[in-house]
Amino acid sequence: MACLALAAATGARPELAGWLLLAPVAVLLATVDRRVHRLPDPLTLPLAAAAVLVLGGAALLPGHAGSWTSGLLGGAALGGFYLLLFLINPNGMGFGDVKLALALGVALGWYGWAVLFLGGFAGFLFGAAYGLGLVLLRRAGRRTGIPFGPFMIAGALTGVLLGALAA
Repeated sequence: MACLALAAATGARPELAGWLLLAPVAVLLATVDRRVHRLPDPLTLPLAAAAVLVLGGAALLPGHAGSWTSGLLGGAALGGFYLLLFLINPNGMGFGDVKLALALGVALGWYGWAVLFLGGFAGFLFGAAYGLGLVLLRRAGRRTGIPFGPFMIAGALTGVLLGALAA
């Protein structure tokens, strides 16, 4: 479903190949994190490298709608922000989230800073809504841990879709 939405939003631009390669891994990561509350290195680190390489290749082709440089900066910015959150409260943010943020930042940054901020914020918004729903249903308390990767990925998908549509 994510690949179909990305294809519809992106059209025939070169970055579509990147989205179609990255999205299934992101969906797998969201599923794994939801089930075991862990984002494994064998998936997060190659995803970040693949995002850099695939979008770098797309940037070499005519008709692309993004910037590889802003993608790299976006990966550094979002990864750095998550690293800061991890250092402030290691019990509240896992290091797997930090590594995932590198790849998501590259993807979001491809379409610019506004998309990076939108996609990053959307992940927190989705996670907060889910957590609030659990609290209201009395299925969780303030200290209950929830896997954040699925919300990060949903926020990034939202940002990339809006970025692709606007491009």
